[in-house]
Amino acid sequence: MHTLLNSFFECLAKIDQFFWTYIGFIILFTSGFFLTIKTRGFQFKVLLNFKICIQDLLRGPSKCSSRGIHPIRLYFASVSGMVGLGNIVGIITAVTIGGPGALFWLWVACFPSMLVKYSEIYLGIRYRVPNEQGGYDGGPMFYLKKAFNCKSVSFMASVLLCIYGVEVFQFDVVADVISTTFHINQIVTITCLLGLVLFTVLGGIRRLSQMCSFVMPLFIISYVGMCLYIIIYNASEIPFVLKTVFHSAFSGHAAVGGFAGSTAILAAQQGISRSVYSGDIGIGYDSIIQAETRAILPQQQARLGIFSLLTDAIVCTLSIFVVLITNVWTIKVPPDQYIARALAMYFKNADLFMAVFIFLAGFTTIVAYLSVGIKSAFFLNGIRGKVLYLSYAIFAFVFFSFFDQEKALLVMSISAGMLIVFNIIGILKLLKFIKFR
Repeated sequence: MHTLLNSFFECLAKIDQFFWTYIGFIILFTSGFFLTIKTRGFQFKVLLNFKICIQDLLRGPSKCSSRGIHPIRLYFASVSGMVGLGNIVGIITAVTIGGPGALFWLWVACFPSMLVKYSEIYLGIRYRVPNEQGGYDGGPMFYLKKAFNCKSVSFMASVLLCIYGVEVFQFDVVADVISTTFHINQIVTITCLLGLVLFTVLGGIRRLSQMCSFVMPLFIISYVGMCLYIIIYNASEIPFVLKTVFHSAFSGHAAVGGFAGSTAILAAQQGISRSVYSGDIGIGYDSIIQAETRAILPQQQARLGIFSLLTDAIVCTLSIFVVLITNVWTIKVPPDQYIARALAMYFKNADLFMAVFIFLAGFTTIVAYLSVGIKSAFFLNGIRGKVLYLSYAIFAFVFFSFFDQEKALLVMSISAGMLIVFNIIGILKLLKFIKFR
């Protein structure tokens, strides 16, 4: 049985590498650059007018709407799914597998992809429908039905969102870190974490947004502050690190320490795939979350998606820079330990500090994703679909808790890739209905 599972995961790894090297790379770059050219760099106009965008969101029609959730709270709910362990643990695997050059490709993927993010949120709001809870239901399952005029595509996207919504990678990391750091039995840790996740997620996106609007600002400020301290302390090493990043991006990197070496193609594949996973680009997660907004005009909320992706990219960059500048990326340890080891070189009790923050960051992301999965399951089969989905989620969380973290990340990466294909084709088919302003 164990051999069969290993063969299965090896097959998945080959599919994942092929997709992100040849298919995912082309889809993201061509669609992102096409939208950038067509809109004359709309994302840069939004980034340069942050104050105006926020004022328009708060003073516009959204202020008078009674249905839905406050747009700023939804922003933090969105960020909670993006800024989490993907930025601390998942993104580090891009470097440990693809080399320092992965950082360059992360940024290459980021800016064009902002318009993909904007578009999916815009369409999610445009085609949303009111629900019985005083909010809205929206997302790929609704706008893909319009795009393809076919229920089967919406059905397939919903199934993939259900799989993607069970964030097995981050659950695995959180359970492992808490169990190891505080010497708690693994079964007890998994059981308690499951109970806490289910309690929070059953409160819906409204409860999630309330929790994240308090937790996420604290997490982001604290983590960014610690990373900046280490980078500034080692400021003299920054030119060397940047030189290494650019060289590795185009020439690959030789083996060093516990790093096996990489090619330029592998660096690009890792940087882009982990950027997509961390930022939920073209997957539909943000579309479902932000469709709950009180904003009446889709562009009011969609513009926040551009800022949330920038926030995600900055945190990812700081994480990678810290492991590069401290040189811990060359040692061979589990993915969740790289940042902790780097911080331990400058801060006392860093392992305890990181355990708490990994829990906070991972927990909010797990709940955010599962909330999206529940909405997708409800779309498929109402209350029955929701119950069956929660049963599947419990099984998957427990099952992957006893596997290597990279195997859990592999499942997330492949389901994300399949969702991207549906979503980007759907966005391009509905492009005439999207207003970039």
